[in-house]
Amino acid sequence: MLLADTVRIIAGKYRGRRLKSPPSLSTRPTSDRLRETLFNILAPRIEGARFLDLCAGSGAVGIEALSRGAAHVTFVDRSRNMCKLVEANLELCRIPEAETSVVTADGGDFLRESSLKKHSWDLIFFDPPYANNYTGVLSSISNGALLAKDGWLIVEHLRKNELPEETGALRRRRTLKQGDSALSFYEHKEES
Repeated sequence: MLLADTVRIIAGKYRGRRLKSPPSLSTRPTSDRLRETLFNILAPRIEGARFLDLCAGSGAVGIEALSRGAAHVTFVDRSRNMCKLVEANLELCRIPEAETSVVTADGGDFLRESSLKKHSWDLIFFDPPYANNYTGVLSSISNGALLAKDGWLIVEHLRKNELPEETGALRRRRTLKQGDSALSFYEHKEES
């Protein structure tokens, strides 16, 4: 498998490591700049967190989370080739297997199964292809216990595509725009 450009880990114990990136333009890695902004916001929450990298692609976001102190990252992608790429990048960084899980599955199917098994995460990063419909996955996350009570769901999307202010039990707390991309941050609504 020939690989195009590389992506680098920005900070933490794996800082400076260059990851293999997808050879196809159909998979769009989160830019270094947007990842740096994301993790500057997540800094107070990342240490010891259980992190879900949904639509993981190369795994750069999840590996950045591990580099900055996340306790465990679950990488999910429906493409076997992307999951193999994630595994190659984990090996490249020499990340212990106990800190990761790599799952080849459709995001919606994975979330339904995880809900049945009562799995939850402190931080969920969802970065599907920009052409995707976000509704099903947002609904799955917002209506179950997949997101820890004080957890955050972060959705990367096209800047021009506005996501809903509220979805199920979640409300958007902020949207950060950078270039053509945006990050929408969701948390549980406060109970009255």
